[in-house]
Amino acid sequence: ELPPSEFMQVADSTWLVLSVVSNGREPSGSQATGVTKIARSVIAPLAEHHVSVLMLSTYQTDFILVRERDLPVVIHTLAGEFDIYKEESGECVSATCDDASNGFLKPKPAASPTLHPVQSPQTRFCVLAVAPDTLPAIATMLIDVLFYSHGPPREAGAGSQDLDSITFFSFSLIEGYISIVMDAETQQRSTRELWRMVRIGGQPLGFDECGIVAQIAEPLAAADISAYYISTFNFDHALVPEEGIDEVIQLLQQRQESSR
Repeated sequence: ELPPSEFMQVADSTWLVLSVVSNGREPSGSQATGVTKIARSVIAPLAEHHVSVLMLSTYQTDFILVRERDLPVVIHTLAGEFDIYKEESGECVSATCDDASNGFLKPKPAASPTLHPVQSPQTRFCVLAVAPDTLPAIATMLIDVLFYSHGPPREAGAGSQDLDSITFFSFSLIEGYISIVMDAETQQRSTRELWRMVRIGGQPLGFDECGIVAQIAEPLAAADISAYYISTFNFDHALVPEEGIDEVIQLLQQRQESSR
């Protein structure tokens, strides 16, 4: 419904959404647990098969987006560990390997993935869920926060590996569930757990590279550190509980140093 515009940049690929459920049930939405180990068991194998993914955590669950053209590889890669279903006319039907056998590409020879720099701004974030029926009442506030509350974000200096602050606001409306990430100063009266951000990439990442999400998700999951992961058009962002940010930075730095 959006008209074409010279101010709007649209990625060439069409993406499909993978929603990982356990025993046929969605994870509980009682709290934001972020990228889970079951999501990691999808992310890592897809990276090994050179499938690029976008990661979107919400308050309720995690979603993994893959390019439509990669679906044959996705099904063949995950069929050994998961029962895979696709939606047809509102019904879930089994998606077998035969459905994707035509055009399946064998994985390319393993190559060393690019290790992107990470930055951790001092900004503290809140993760919130909003009741859908309250959206009209808060719409004006959301518009103000999105477009008018902040000046232009300050750019990091050349070669900087850290930021004093970062302007970041995420709003998702998925199947009636609303999830919001905003800085603690915007949500001053929040009593919820505070999160810190690790931003991946020193420059826009693009969509052709694979293994970026795995670079962060694997070591954090192995260390039982909860993370809330959001891929955007230019960068990837991982939010971790504030009290664990020092351990996360040390863990990721050690991983980068050991891979050099």
